[in-house]
Amino acid sequence: MERLRGSPRAGLFFDFDGTLAEIVPRPQLAQPHPRAAAALARLVPRYALVAVVSGRPTEEVRRLLGVPGVEVVGLYGLGGRADRAALPAEVREAVAEAVAAVPGAWVEDKGPSLAVHFRGAPDPSVAERALRERLGDLAAARGLLLLPGKMVLELAPPDTPGKGAVVEEAARARGLTACLYAGDDLADLHAFAALDRLRARGLLTAKVAVRSPEAPDGLLEAADLTVEGQEGLAELLEELAGEP
Repeated sequence: MERLRGSPRAGLFFDFDGTLAEIVPRPQLAQPHPRAAAALARLVPRYALVAVVSGRPTEEVRRLLGVPGVEVVGLYGLGGRADRAALPAEVREAVAEAVAAVPGAWVEDKGPSLAVHFRGAPDPSVAERALRERLGDLAAARGLLLLPGKMVLELAPPDTPGKGAVVEEAARARGLTACLYAGDDLADLHAFAALDRLRARGLLTAKVAVRSPEAPDGLLEAADLTVEGQEGLAELLEELAGEP
């Protein structure tokens, strides 16, 4: 980490929910950790790139984060495609029907993708099994991706780049010599895999897992460094900003 600190050609990439902000019952209630947000603002002028890569829509993350200079890539890389059409009406109707059969589940409409949340279900594990079956069949029939996360299943277009592709493309386009990625969920494993590929090509990399009761074991095992929640990540960001 010391070698990466202050590197002028380093890129710092972060997930949002569960990483910079706590997981909350409804996405609109999320707020970035105040120390983390303040540290991000100080990191922007010190590094070649400071970015958030999220499953949320791009503008939503920008509004919630409120830190000028941080680049945001939303919808797993689809966020920059202004002409991306919403999923067909028949898919939306089928998802609504599946969700109606699972108490406590609800649909977040992101336009090009649909996220089905079940954190509020009486028994989330039962809800997940039911939704996986219904949404998995729908995804297979329609050629869509089914992306799992913390108490959420998301239907997305088959050409969704994913967090790993976003990180690799940014590293190539910016000529980065070092990359750090911090995340807390299954989708972040794709970014970790991208850092492994970049490391094999000679870049300095650091994979940071943000620990929580819901963090997947595979992410923690793949990480170079684990921090304890948003408070731990804020401490790391302050260290990267050169603060005592």
